[in-house]
Amino acid sequence: MTALPWMTLSAIGISALSLGASAPWMPAEDIAFASRRDGNWEIYATDAAGRNQRRLTRRDAEDRFPLWSPDRRRIAFASLVGARWELWVMDADGTNQRRLASEIVAKSTRGWSPDGSRLVYAAGARNRAAIHVVDVASGRGTRLTASPGEDRDPSWSPDGARLAYSSTRDGSSQIYMMGADGGNVRRLTSGPAAHASPRWSPDGKAIALVCSRDRSQDLCLIDANGGRLERLTTGVRVTRDAPRWSPDGSRIAFQVADGDNYQIGVVRPADRRYSLLASSQAYDGSYDWAPDGSRLAFISGRDGFDGLFTVDADGRHSVRLTTTPSLTPAWGSRQ
Repeated sequence: MTALPWMTLSAIGISALSLGASAPWMPAEDIAFASRRDGNWEIYATDAAGRNQRRLTRRDAEDRFPLWSPDRRRIAFASLVGARWELWVMDADGTNQRRLASEIVAKSTRGWSPDGSRLVYAAGARNRAAIHVVDVASGRGTRLTASPGEDRDPSWSPDGARLAYSSTRDGSSQIYMMGADGGNVRRLTSGPAAHASPRWSPDGKAIALVCSRDRSQDLCLIDANGGRLERLTTGVRVTRDAPRWSPDGSRIAFQVADGDNYQIGVVRPADRRYSLLASSQAYDGSYDWAPDGSRLAFISGRDGFDGLFTVDADGRHSVRLTTTPSLTPAWGSRQ
């Protein structure tokens, strides 16, 4: 079938977007990442094959930690200005850059609300951070927590009604839940073990988290309404990096510490089947699933520098996408 020319489509009132095609600034499969190829950390984007790499930020600051909005039209990122990390947002082509917040905790997770209207993040001094949300359109921010400890690593529920996060308000790090307005706070975990880095499952029924006990650190699962904590790994030495659910919820990727080396593991909650997705004699981490769950983007030092790679979901085939130092990939609309 011969494709109709654009003018013919316009004449009958059909646009490329209505046919499901992606505009040049909103590709179907794009990976945003930070790179230092020009001497300064800036935000770049590339297609899934490593082609069409383009620089999105050009600022006298260190720009890292990109995060796509759910509709892929905007990218939030963290920027080190002086000695402070700030939260910024821009259009997916790098235009319309705006500062939204300052003094954020750069290594705490942050995320877009499912409807794309707000961003949640942790901000504040060390050991006294709090959870905040900011309305992206107006730039108006709201502080949601004010505990005597550190509140960090917030994660939106899929319906946008609740937030899970970790807090040291009662001494050790535990997982809490609250409404998106900061109300109805509930503690989900307890006991002597520390619990951190919660991530909501795609169906909203469970929360993955990192739990520590007797000098071991494993991946755990808890019902989103509270209840029994289930260990998905035993003695794997999971790091505190936030786990990542596959889009269909069948697998969870996480980082594993093997002495001074780091690897990427994956487990199936249904049967606790564990395997390694990325493993080398160098660092493997900083990962994100492709929107269709077929691959994972990650950072590896296996070639002597931190490069951007992808690996198939079964771990059998990996591809290097960059030849310069790269960090913090974010794929499509995954959070």
